[in-house]
Amino acid sequence: MAGDSYMFLTGPEVIKSVTGEQVTTEDLGGAEVHTGRSGVAHLSAETEAEGLELAKLLLSYLPQNNNEEPPQIVPEDPIDRMDEALNALIPDGENQSYDIRDAIEMIFDQDSFLEIQPKYAANAVIGFARLDGYSVGVVANQPAYMAGALNIDASDKIARFIRLCDAYNVPIVTFVDCPGFLPGTGQEYGGIIRHGAKIIYAYCEATVPKVSIVTRKAMGGAYVAMSSRQMRTDITFAWPTGQIAVMGAEGAVNILFREEIKKAEDPKAREQEVLAEYRERFFNPYRAADVGQIDAVIE
Repeated sequence: MAGDSYMFLTGPEVIKSVTGEQVTTEDLGGAEVHTGRSGVAHLSAETEAEGLELAKLLLSYLPQNNNEEPPQIVPEDPIDRMDEALNALIPDGENQSYDIRDAIEMIFDQDSFLEIQPKYAANAVIGFARLDGYSVGVVANQPAYMAGALNIDASDKIARFIRLCDAYNVPIVTFVDCPGFLPGTGQEYGGIIRHGAKIIYAYCEATVPKVSIVTRKAMGGAYVAMSSRQMRTDITFAWPTGQIAVMGAEGAVNILFREEIKKAEDPKAREQEVLAEYRERFFNPYRAADVGQIDAVIE
């Protein structure tokens, strides 16, 4: 409940007496703190009635217990509906952002997506949706925030949701657009390797059906972690805009062809030539499909 509820292990007065730090009850454990900063709470509501409706909506995606299948509702969305806007969703510039929620809203049954933890680790999007009335879990990178890179908070958010879906027999659909794990001392000292591994464990151990779609970037270890073929994913797709590689084209060219570029008469021109060749040969989903990492490149 926003404005009327608080959670903390140690209250403001105890904190003040022990550490000397002064903090208000709201700033220490209010709804905004736990839905947006700590990740302790998944959703918030303005009123008790709104909270009850939200709880009922959430439970509508889950079975009564873990031995049952999730309930199917009669879908109102035509099964043969096509949405041409998806073909123009990915920007021409590979460094331009877009909102993955737009894809989710267009792909799944109309108005069926319930986002979980929308304010926490916004570089990852998770939630429940429906396909032909069937409940599915949605995991996605969010290019509109931090370019969709994985960090400690996003790793924990994704891994916990995968385990929730697996516990209640909810299939998982994953949308991949990730340039990699977020670099930096803060992430390394915080244990990004340990937290990132949680995603790998969760996907590998999940026994529910798993489908992944690479919408654009799928780079290095982040590609492996995000429901790749190596993570026992059942079906792996890519859009024609997919870029599946160990690293970005510039980074790969600077490592593989450094000496050749340095010795060229015009290093800049040679670098651009090698970049173009690399992108044409490797920086597309068809190469990944050739070696079996992708089942099919789809519209």
